[in-house]
Amino acid sequence: MKAATAIAKILKQEGIEFLIGYPVNQIIEAAAEEDIRTIIVRQERVGLHMADAVSRVSSGQRIGVFAMQHGPGTENSFGGVAQAFGDSVPIVVLPGGYPRRLLNITPNFSSFLNYQHVTKWAEQVVLPESVPAAMRRAFTQVKNGRPRPVLVEFPVDVLQADVPDFDYTPAPRLRTGPDPKAVSELAAALVAAQRPVIYAGQGVHYAQAWKPLRELAELLEAPVTTSLQGKSAFPENHPLSLGSGGRSISKQLHHFLNQADVIFGIGCSFSITNYGVAMPQGKKIAHATLDPTDINKDVPAALALVGDAALTLEALLVEVRDRLKGKPRGRLGAVTQEIAALKQEWLAQWMPRLTQKTTPLSPYRVLWDLMHTVDVANTIITHDAGSPRDQISPFWEPTAPLTYIGWGKTTQLGYGLGLAMGAKLARPDKLCINVWGDAAIGFTGMDFETAVRERIPILSVLLNNFSMAIELKIMKTATEKYRSTDISGHYADFAKALGGWGERVTEPDEIVPAIKRAVARTREGTPALLEFITEKAVDFSMFA
Repeated sequence: MKAATAIAKILKQEGIEFLIGYPVNQIIEAAAEEDIRTIIVRQERVGLHMADAVSRVSSGQRIGVFAMQHGPGTENSFGGVAQAFGDSVPIVVLPGGYPRRLLNITPNFSSFLNYQHVTKWAEQVVLPESVPAAMRRAFTQVKNGRPRPVLVEFPVDVLQADVPDFDYTPAPRLRTGPDPKAVSELAAALVAAQRPVIYAGQGVHYAQAWKPLRELAELLEAPVTTSLQGKSAFPENHPLSLGSGGRSISKQLHHFLNQADVIFGIGCSFSITNYGVAMPQGKKIAHATLDPTDINKDVPAALALVGDAALTLEALLVEVRDRLKGKPRGRLGAVTQEIAALKQEWLAQWMPRLTQKTTPLSPYRVLWDLMHTVDVANTIITHDAGSPRDQISPFWEPTAPLTYIGWGKTTQLGYGLGLAMGAKLARPDKLCINVWGDAAIGFTGMDFETAVRERIPILSVLLNNFSMAIELKIMKTATEKYRSTDISGHYADFAKALGGWGERVTEPDEIVPAIKRAVARTREGTPALLEFITEKAVDFSMFA
């Protein structure tokens, strides 16, 4: 059989249900012949974002796969792979390559050479008989260890060559656990702590460790926060929840982090980023993560564990229960009352913005009404870069795992649209929403047509303030002289022109009815875009 067919058959054996891509790549046609649904996007980066979401919302149990053309296709794709690398997302990338006689010769773009810094594993296949082994290595890497992209480049003449008969066994999923002695030391420190805080990252999602996380928090009577990537790993309507940590945070989170005597990070990297919560100086940090290269990378760790988040939490539970004689110590009431009081103060401060009745609309009113109109537990929502991220992340309260796709180690505009589409592909039973601004739609908006054409009925919520408002403070002269932050468009009409449902909303009392109309359209199978005309808001819930 041809190499392209062999690759498609291996994808089928690995459980791949759809291949996202952009032609020309012979793997796409071969996948269709194997009854793998092929989804063609309008530009490569969005397709990679879709593959990214498939992996995220399935805890990596289903792997997103993307295929693209050699040359311009691989050049255009770099940002999407870099985004997945920065946010630790396991995807398989299958680019074409120049014919072997031209391979790696300047100026021909080599995926193998150029993607090595944004992939966990990169390989170039130059012999057709090596195809099965290369695919086995790729899927073994993507399923195990730290989740990150893997790439296998296939020169176009290799894809056309014959591959000898082969047997293929799907790659295994393997887990590693922490050192028992280190577990015992950390358990002792957590029990001894007077004001511990648990900081959960997306490693909890990949390990599906939501239950042991909750059990440990309740046993220790310890408040829990999450990174943006880990948001929804702990139910935010739980009395011990502090919400998530991003660039903007809640008052209760800021208070408890600064008052903590031990901060226990589980399934997180503690990477320093402008788009995550900063750990206060001088705190005792306990760090449990899958990747040892994260230990002491950015934050010094007094105690450290390396291993799968579920195995780590389960081992800690045994040790902590033993030390506490199987039951909490009676701190819960005091801790939860303190959280509730701070939350009440914080929400009281923000309630005028969250319920504001002015025009242009308050973006906070739009997001508040959205959260109180949809079924949050059965909704998967994601933000875009900039203001939408910082406006929604502190206030949206997910109650079920994998219902919020948070991101932000790198912040490419337009990421949220592909994430919402990929989430809907993987979880068609959920209402899938992306929240973005007028800057983000300028980057990837044409792929709303992909949602229409491919029958992916998402709800796209656009906050249109006709400006890059978050840049106003730092681009005063450029704005005054050259209107550099001014952007505009009638995006509801744009959505309708592409075959979807579009509605522009300008009045506060129309927010909820419009949301209900748009949700109804998605249930009928039509992608919907709601364009809310908002003020140029630059206020965020931030603390020095």
